[in-house]
Amino acid sequence: MRFNIVDVFAEAKYQGNQLAVFRDVGGISGEEMQLVAREMNFSETTFIVGEDAERRTFGVRIFTPAREVPFAGHPTLGTAYVIQRLILSEPVEEIVLDVKAGRIPVRISYRHGAPDVLWMKQLSPTFGRIHEPGPIAEFLGLSPGDIDPRFPVQEVSTGLPFFIVPVRTGAALRRARADKAKLLRYVEGTEAKAPLIFCPEPRSREHHLEARMFGVYYGIEEDPATGSGNGCLAGYLAKYRYFGEPKVDVMGEQGYEVGRPSLLYLRSEDNGSTIDVRVGGKAVMIAEGELI
Repeated sequence: MRFNIVDVFAEAKYQGNQLAVFRDVGGISGEEMQLVAREMNFSETTFIVGEDAERRTFGVRIFTPAREVPFAGHPTLGTAYVIQRLILSEPVEEIVLDVKAGRIPVRISYRHGAPDVLWMKQLSPTFGRIHEPGPIAEFLGLSPGDIDPRFPVQEVSTGLPFFIVPVRTGAALRRARADKAKLLRYVEGTEAKAPLIFCPEPRSREHHLEARMFGVYYGIEEDPATGSGNGCLAGYLAKYRYFGEPKVDVMGEQGYEVGRPSLLYLRSEDNGSTIDVRVGGKAVMIAEGELI
């Protein structure tokens, strides 16, 4: 099986979130895919399992080191990038990834003939259970006072649910440390299995937010860049008018705590009946190889 390694939500090489994309997978089983994903040991590994080049639609399965997931953000963008570069080999406006959560269109802008920013239109967010700040703060190593009381701690999903946790300050965000045992015990009774925490104090004045995601349930201590979680965040920002308006167009940082600075572009708009969510970012090809 041939594969490529791509850095996603990366403004340069060796930043962003690493992704392995496998092609020519033949008839290997889901169990074998899981073993390969564990061997690669990135946040996610994808397998292109179906191809309709005429309709530019591709079946894709996504695995963390611990389990298969129905949707994830950086694997969607990174896989679309590999498809454009190596399978279609020509500029196209849109590629559709058929993942377990549904069909996700990815639009591609170009610069000097090469892909620049890739945008995925995520499923309209669903808003689930609201949680008390205390237990969430406890498994994050924070105090309840570190949680911003103006906004709820809530489960949100655009295909994969997350706890969206508003934190008051950058200092609190950087102080957070997930207690694995407490987190895993807490999520036994919840649909969401991972917290995405965010604050309005990013490191760069050019940006608007900084976020972190602890994915121990998925075999990931901390994710460098979480496209699915940031899609949930984009919907949350619009619903609760975090920036004072139902329309959001911001840039969010992630990954600094794990040495993988990442930049995600978030756009959303609350239209009353639905919330339109788009998450964008850049990708960089790093390596290619094959399993023997």
